[in-house]
Formats: sequence, C-alpha cells, structure tokens
Amino acid sequence: MMLVRTAVTGTDVALERAAACIAAGGTLIFPTETVYGIGAAPEDEAAIARIYGAKGRVADKPLALHVADIDQALPFVAEWTVCAQAAADLFWPGPLAIIVSRRPGRFECAAAGFATISIRRPSHTLCRAMLQESGPIAATSANRSGRDAFVGDEPGVSLLPQATLAILDGPTEFRAESTIVDCTGSAPKIVRSGAIAASVVAEKLGALASASPSL
Repeated sequence: MMLVRTAVTGTDVALERAAACIAAGGTLIFPTETVYGIGAAPEDEAAIARIYGAKGRVADKPLALHVADIDQALPFVAEWTVCAQAAADLFWPGPLAIIVSRRPGRFECAAAGFATISIRRPSHTLCRAMLQESGPIAATSANRSGRDAFVGDEPGVSLLPQATLAILDGPTEFRAESTIVDCTGSAPKIVRSGAIAASVVAEKLGALASASPSL
C-alpha cells in the first residue's frame, strides 16, 4: 500500500494520485469528516470484491455511494423522494447517509442484493474535491469488520494493508460513523445513529413531515 500524507505532499498531489488510483481500478483509503473510508469505482466488480475481502465483510452488507453533489448521485437512483430531498437540504454536505431506491442495473456489485442505495455527500473539504476529480466512489469504513473505525490515528492504517493507496489527512472531525436515514418512503426511518444524533434527525425531519402532507 502506498501512503500519501497531505501534510508532506500537499493536497494537489493527493488529489491527483487518488483520482489515478480509482481510474486504474484500485482501492483507496481516504478521509471524511466521520471516519476514514475505503472505496473504489462504484461499478468495478473486481475492486469492490477486494474491499469486501480486505475488510472480511459479509457479502450481504452493501457499501455506500459517496458523492460530491446530487448530480453524481442521481444516475444511481430510481426515485429521489421528497423525504430524501428534505434530509439533503437539512444535513448535506455532512455526516448523514440517505437511503433511497436504487436504479435497476446500477451499483449491482456493491448493493449486496438490495434494491436500495445509501448515499453520502461528505463535508470534508479534501474528500469533496477528491470526489469531484474521481467521480462517485462506493465505500465503507477503512477497518476490519467488527473492529474500531479508523479516525486518523497512525496505527489504524495497518488494519487494511491490502488497499492500493491511502490518503492521510489527519484526525477526522467527528470521530464517529455517519448517521443513516431511510427515505425510501414518505416518512424517514432512522437506521443508525452516528455523528448526528438520531434524535436531531428525527426532530428536524419530523417537524417537516408534520408541516407538509407530501412528506
């Protein structure tokens, strides 16, 4: 695994190498505001399989699509609901993953058989620039399954030495995984509490739901 430390190389070199890694079918460890992720091109079956192998991740757990903006997400989405738009307006960019219906035939190798897709739009500046350069990335946390997520502490990198490239940009802001909300229906459902407290998501989206019959 090649290591690139932005404190040494600067961000331009890191962005260039990250984009090249994804384009070449590699697997990339990268920073976000929550925890470090490991990702690959979202429809590169071989690279996605290597992520599952590196993590020891069971095949029935999907990856999440990480995007720089909504335009990168929509080609993978069957229906972007009013609920999803409300969640995005409130919490994106930021540590909330939004689950919506997946477009058939897209993201197949990373969806673990689900008809849905979880989408993240990170707020981390370097990560967003990276996604603009590389395009969307299918990713999960950069740690062995069942172990603590890597949040920028140097020893954690050794947990996934199988990655092609690791971009190190220091400790993450939240040091916790993202919160996940299911917006496939008219009412939001909290799937996992994380960097944003579930109560905050529920309160803000619930207030919108009570104010708008369309939610």
